Amino acid sequence: MKFLNDQRRLYFLSACLLALTVLLCLTWQFLRGGNDAAAPAATASPRPQEAGSPGPEPSASPQPVSSAENAAQTVATIVYYQDNSGYIVPVMKQIAPQEGIARATLSLMVSSPHNDMEAARLGLRTVLPEGTDIDLDISGGIARVNLSGTVDTLPDAAAESNMVSAVVQALTEFDTVETVRFLINGREVETLSHGTPVSGDFTRGMINLESVSADFPIGDAKPVTLYFAGETGSLIVPVTRMVYGNADLNTAVLELLKGPGDTSPLESALPVGCGLISVDLDGDGKASINLTDEFMNLIDATDGGRQALRALALTCAQFPGVTGVEVLVDGTPYDAAEATLALPRFVNDAESVADQFLQAQARLLFGPDE
Repeated sequence: MKFLNDQRRLYFLSACLLALTVLLCLTWQFLRGGNDAAAPAATASPRPQEAGSPGPEPSASPQPVSSAENAAQTVATIVYYQDNSGYIVPVMKQIAPQEGIARATLSLMVSSPHNDMEAARLGLRTVLPEGTDIDLDISGGIARVNLSGTVDTLPDAAAESNMVSAVVQALTEFDTVETVRFLINGREVETLSHGTPVSGDFTRGMINLESVSADFPIGDAKPVTLYFAGETGSLIVPVTRMVYGNADLNTAVLELLKGPGDTSPLESALPVGCGLISVDLDGDGKASINLTDEFMNLIDATDGGRQALRALALTCAQFPGVTGVEVLVDGTPYDAAEATLALPRFVNDAESVADQFLQAQARLLFGPDE
């Protein structure tokens, strides 16, 4: 526990240092702008890329544009990080429009001082080792990605598996990518140093698959994706669970109410003791989830229950035809905030997560010891 607290304090202090740096830079730019007011404005035009150019250099990470006046000049992309327990976590970030968005997305996942600081602001870590170079070609639904440099120097099989999974998940977020093929240092290889397979075609599949007992008849089971709160409380983590019978909406909600596995560091999204009364899906795609009275304990959560409601909506949204979620408590509509259960477009939003994480670390650092 002390180790986790030290990590959290480190994350908080890193975030404070980043905020102070940004403030100093803005102050310097303001003072400089006042001194240069009489000088003619210089317009910077980007250098046009040659036809067939692969895009930005892999070591140059695109800078997020977060100011309101530049919001229209950014595009959304899904970056995959890992948490301290090894779970892969998708986060939506806004980056500058550019040729080669998919390659730019992967470059954000490579360890570097800038990328590591951005990940730390979210309570997360990058998945590709520092010094990894990326070449990417997408055609015919196939993304051919060449990872070179230090990519084959990860410490263990778990880190290798996370890297491969994160790259596949990130690339298949794009409509133009159906499968991913790997080259390592320009060559096709069967496995990485610790035995992780990288040969053949990879498709978007199960993320953060829960372990099952040896006697579990995996051949008869089907996957459902559940969403739980991460250990920092500011993130939602997708988890794949194998279930018997129909992998449908009713089953997914039941499994969500069971919470994460016994050995998982994740936390249940919904209140302890909350039960399911019924699940109905009408002709317009509205899923009505009728829960027991224990659901009302949600209002005692630090965020008023928004995170739990989001996890419930995400769990329902995986099923085709679901367009919205209505929550009932013992048959009576739950009085949630406006649009709380509109289906989220993204699992996690970087700016929201960073703000929540900073607040959580401030409470941990300055609040009373538990």
